[in-house]
Amino acid sequence: MSDLPLFIPVILGTPRQGRMSEPVAQFVVQQISQRPELETELIDIRTLNIPSDDAGETLKDPKFSALMARADGLIIVVPEYNHGYPGLLKHLLDTCLKEYIHKAVGLCGVSAGAFGGARVIQNLLPVMRELGLVTTFYDLNFSSVQSLFNESGELLDPEPQIRRLDRFMDELIWMSRVLRNGRQLGNH
Repeated sequence: MSDLPLFIPVILGTPRQGRMSEPVAQFVVQQISQRPELETELIDIRTLNIPSDDAGETLKDPKFSALMARADGLIIVVPEYNHGYPGLLKHLLDTCLKEYIHKAVGLCGVSAGAFGGARVIQNLLPVMRELGLVTTFYDLNFSSVQSLFNESGELLDPEPQIRRLDRFMDELIWMSRVLRNGRQLGNH
């Protein structure tokens, strides 16, 4: 089995101005970058050119598709908007299919309220399954996000978040490695 580093990109799932999920995504990327067994990249959907005048594979962004094909696993940082997920995130995810099959995904919910995006994660679970992604058992939640970071986007109290992220990452890494090995063996 491969000893190459796992490639686990982080998708920032909203294009909105003033998004509080941006410092969360940057924190996650920063922490992942400190792990020598991993490679990562931030994919900000705000920077992708995704047409809206067709459907599915015809809308595929070549760079995004290539990153998803290369990925061993994914992290989606997604804010909860009225109990749901951003439409542009769903639109983007639907542009790929075969690129996701048998790959692990960790969901990171962000909200201004007390539940830390738990409802958006619930709504994304059937979508992930339909896309062929395998969700982790442990999610990452950022509650009351507006009070977690300073004006510069730095966590005010990083230790609890780092502990939770480490637990989340340990599971995602294990699942990504197991699924990569399975894909290499061709047993599915």
